[in-house]
Order: sequence, then structure tokens, then C-alpha cells
Amino acid sequence: MSRRIAVSVAAGAALLVGAGAYALAYAGDQPPALTHSTAHYTAPTGDSAGSLTFTTDVTASSGVKSVKVLAWPKHSSLAHKKLTAKDMTAAETATCKPAAKHTLHCAYTTTVTPTDAAKSPRGAWHIAVLAEAKNGTTTLDDKAADFTVR
Repeated sequence: MSRRIAVSVAAGAALLVGAGAYALAYAGDQPPALTHSTAHYTAPTGDSAGSLTFTTDVTASSGVKSVKVLAWPKHSSLAHKKLTAKDMTAAETATCKPAAKHTLHCAYTTTVTPTDAAKSPRGAWHIAVLAEAKNGTTTLDDKAADFTVR
């Protein structure tokens, strides 16, 4: 092999290795991704409690540290203010289980008593989700899923 070809091959290999390292480093800094988010609300009947269940899949290449969930009525003060990660600090924590290599299936369920339902605004509600990866990146989706209180 001629010297020119050997130098060209070596330079090309170095470029590919550098590009691969950059791609891996960049992929590690990606924020968590939320997919398949759903909410299901069951109203209480008589003396029997109802429930609110939210599920989502969270993917983060560095791993998922936490997932916080907040239900909020469409016609509330939150509708006029953009939610922040700080707003979500007191939100409830979802329970997560492994679903794939870098993905967790997360669920949050709460009981809705007849008293809770009577005090809750009727109409559309949203579920806000704050997912934090182990590398510190976050994703906040203030309308990850919707449900209706009748």
C-alpha cells in the first residue's frame, strides 16, 4: 500500500472515531423522552371511590432518576402561567419499572373520594409530567395527557 493511501485511510479512521465519540457524548446529554402518555379518570359513585391513573414511558440514555406528576384543571391559574420545574417539586412521584434498555414504564394512581370529586372543577384537566434523567437533564410536558371530570 502506498504511503498516500495509508495516510488517507488513517485520517479517515481518525475522523470516524472522532465523529462516533461526539455522537455518543451528544446522545448522553439528551433530555428524557416521554411516549405513550395516557390518563384514565373514573368518577366515584355513591360511597365508592373513583380513581385517576396516568401512565407514560420515559426514555433516557443515562437512566431515569425521577418522574413527577401533577393533575391540573384547564381553567385554572396554571392555564395562564407556564409551569416550571420548580412548580413541580411538590408534585406526586410516579412508580416506574424497567420496560427496555433505557426506558421505564411509569404509573401514577390516586384515589378520588366523593368529597374530592365534589370539590373539583368540572371539565377538561391536564397531566403535567417532569422527568429527570440521571445526568441531570429534564423534560417538562405540561399537557402530557388529558382527562375530563364530569
